[in-house]
Amino acid sequence: MDNKDAEAEIHPLKTEDVKAQENHENFVERRIIIKQSSQLSRLSRWRTAAFFISLFLCLIIVFAFSFIIPCPERPISERTWFQYYENAVAYQFLAIEDVDKDKVQDVIFAFRASNGSSNFNHTCLDEGLPSPCAFLAAVSGKNGTVLWEKPAAKEVEWMQCGIEQLGEASEPGCLVVGKPASLTALNQTGDVQWRHSNDFGANYTVLTPLSVIPDVDSDGVQDLIIFVATGDKIKTFIHSGRNGNEIGSTESHSMGGKAHYISLNVGSSSYFLFYTGNSVYAYSLKELYSAATGMENSLPSLEQDPLWERNIDPTTHRFYLPSSGDIHYLAKIPGASRDNVLVVNSEMATLINPQNLQTLWTLNVSRVMSEPRLGYYKPDVLGVVLESEIGPNRKKVMIVEGGSGAVQWDLKLNSRAESPGLATLSTADHRSTFLIWGEYNVAGNETGSTAPQQKLYLFHPSYTNVLLELRNNTDQIIAFSAALFERSRHACYVLLTGPQPGEEPGLVSLMKRKLKEDVSESKVIWLSQVAVDSEQYIRDRLYRMRFHSRV
Repeated sequence: MDNKDAEAEIHPLKTEDVKAQENHENFVERRIIIKQSSQLSRLSRWRTAAFFISLFLCLIIVFAFSFIIPCPERPISERTWFQYYENAVAYQFLAIEDVDKDKVQDVIFAFRASNGSSNFNHTCLDEGLPSPCAFLAAVSGKNGTVLWEKPAAKEVEWMQCGIEQLGEASEPGCLVVGKPASLTALNQTGDVQWRHSNDFGANYTVLTPLSVIPDVDSDGVQDLIIFVATGDKIKTFIHSGRNGNEIGSTESHSMGGKAHYISLNVGSSSYFLFYTGNSVYAYSLKELYSAATGMENSLPSLEQDPLWERNIDPTTHRFYLPSSGDIHYLAKIPGASRDNVLVVNSEMATLINPQNLQTLWTLNVSRVMSEPRLGYYKPDVLGVVLESEIGPNRKKVMIVEGGSGAVQWDLKLNSRAESPGLATLSTADHRSTFLIWGEYNVAGNETGSTAPQQKLYLFHPSYTNVLLELRNNTDQIIAFSAALFERSRHACYVLLTGPQPGEEPGLVSLMKRKLKEDVSESKVIWLSQVAVDSEQYIRDRLYRMRFHSRV
């Protein structure tokens, strides 16, 4: 203290400066503190305001979605419905398409009668056709009500739906090949887009399915190519998809027997493979187009593959495939990056790579009785389903792995000659449910019965030793199909029963049945004595099985 007093006495002005400086510093600090407090207070008010604004917006959004904006309504479909037509016959065609755009698949079929259902009261005379005539009808997949009916032809030779860009319609339509020879294009609402009469010749047979080709007449709509067999010759007709006019002239090619065909893309080239009992013939789209029109076309799909051209005889158009014996079926089997060709003859099935014409695998199988089908026994591993005759009224169903040709599962059944082919539905576990017609001998009796019953069985690879018997049908089945009527759900099958053309008219019945309804009431059949679960547990598990729409 003495030193401070002495310092103050010696330097009085300095002491006052120091005090003034200290006071100034204290004042500045107080201003800074006040300013910071003011800023914090202002920031706190902004934060509070932002919080309440966010809360208010959240409440508005919740209120809007809860009370104002309606949730999309899922269509309510009946589990089972029927549609009946009296004094009629039905054709072996079923198409599954969403006709009325309600996100539920509908059913399109054809029948022959003097008039349509009571809902429309259409007659054959409305379209200038003699009575009775062939009607095309679309039935709602939700409840079985008739969406539309249209007299289409005197007789139906073939019907094909799902064809893109017919006429001016931007959505898929149906093409009806009638007798006498005619082509009728209809859109999904049943309106006729165009109609043309054709001269296919005498005693003709249309090779099916019909093929869609690129737009060769440059009118902005893809076109159609139709092959007609008359005796041992094949006639080629190319028609405009926009108006149905024939493009070029009719060409005729000799095949040496009754022929069938498949279309195949080899790289950027398009080919048609015609097969008779013992021969295969190949024609490129480019050659067929040039022969019909006398002109060249620069479309990429009208190119020719050098390897295939070397294997086609330039005179007879016979095509060499590494397979022998009588050819029963040719089928396209999807591969990793391309379609392979399955050749089924009297002794074996052979899968061939069309890029290099090398054999991928062979399987000993004889007397295959129906076209190969596709399904998934293992997750995401495509399989081929073959049905072969093993005796009178007896058949064997085999699921073959598409990549290796190994038999994954097989089943022997009694079977009628007119029994429908099997169907498959994709499940959420990336496998398939297989729907098989026949009669299983529970007691293991291998002798075929004189009149096997028509029973529908369900098989899923999760239970390799179990069949579910779904229904026993006593009526004559004309057509059978299975599909998911809503995306990834509502698995159903459709049965068309009644008399066929050439038989006395009678009651035609169209039925849609939800698959789960039959599963819950099904009979469990053990293919072996090993019972891994209870029967009710198996029903419940397969009832809860989810389905998947593959792209």
